[in-house]
Amino acid sequence: QVQLVESGGGLVQPGGSLRLSCAASGSIFSGNTMGWYRQAPGKERELVAFKTSGGATNSADSVKGRFTISRENAKNTVYLQMNSLKPEDTAVYYCYFQQIGRTYWGQGTQVTVSS
Repeated sequence: QVQLVESGGGLVQPGGSLRLSCAASGSIFSGNTMGWYRQAPGKERELVAFKTSGGATNSADSVKGRFTISRENAKNTVYLQMNSLKPEDTAVYYCYFQQIGRTYWGQGTQVTVSS
């Protein structure tokens, strides 16, 4: 089993920044992937960005150039630095951890972009 603890959400004005963190603990093996999904009210959950333990990464076109995903493998922690936030970034952000064909989810953290 793997447990995930997220932090860093909140309310920010358009153009502002937030940094999300997600720490994984439990039975962790090499060759895993950590990342973020988000779900806005009335919309489906969408992939925001991911990064593998080997360093491969990708992100949604809607956040490219604004959001940066990074991770510290030694701490099993992934970060999402979100800059130039827009109202359409408002959503619940979920951290996920994937290994050996199983996916684990964080509890979700609310990000609200509003003036």
